[in-house]
Amino acid sequence: MLAMHISEGLLPAPWAACWFVVAIPFVAMGLRDLRRRSEQAPLFKPLVGLVGAAVFIISCMPIPVPTAGTCSHPCGTGMAAILIGPWLTVVVTSIALVLQALFLAHGGLTTLGADIVSMGVAGAFVGYGIFCVARRLGLPLLAAAFLAGLLSDWATYAATSFEVASALHGAESLWKMFAVVGVAFLPTQLPLGILEGVITAGAYQFIQTRRPGLLVGAQPARGDAS
Repeated sequence: MLAMHISEGLLPAPWAACWFVVAIPFVAMGLRDLRRRSEQAPLFKPLVGLVGAAVFIISCMPIPVPTAGTCSHPCGTGMAAILIGPWLTVVVTSIALVLQALFLAHGGLTTLGADIVSMGVAGAFVGYGIFCVARRLGLPLLAAAFLAGLLSDWATYAATSFEVASALHGAESLWKMFAVVGVAFLPTQLPLGILEGVITAGAYQFIQTRRPGLLVGAQPARGDAS
């Protein structure tokens, strides 16, 4: 699969190693964040586990892409980022990707670093950043959450397209290859991004209404249910 999860053996060894180098510091910081926040709130780990399960399930929903002969899927990392924060989203995404590679043949172990960077790092930090900026600009909570889910999905898709293009463009222009890979997934990824926005807004509103104390990852919106 090219979309979101890069299949085993697709990336040359140097590129696969390069993305592992990029991913490892983010995973390490996420684990450190988990330890610190778990010490402050002992009940925080169950929330992280619940969000991780949601990311695993959401990202296991393949959508066929006839123009590319492969499939695409939603990610859930925008939703995770505004619930538990971007660093921990990298951790739960990494776990989900390992399980999917081992048991579902979804992605690969050699391409795990690249998949973590695109789905975990790009998706989480773009989603969380957009959410924070939107709230500080005064957008309603639902609109901010929707934008977080939408742009997190598209950022993941763009990052994956760049990873594939940078490794496989050969003598062709990097940006030409990036455009070719990107255009192939537009028919599915554009509506999937909108779907993720709706899911993210719905999930955030539900928790904000029922258990607002769980929203430890959304500092800008804490105490503000507008």
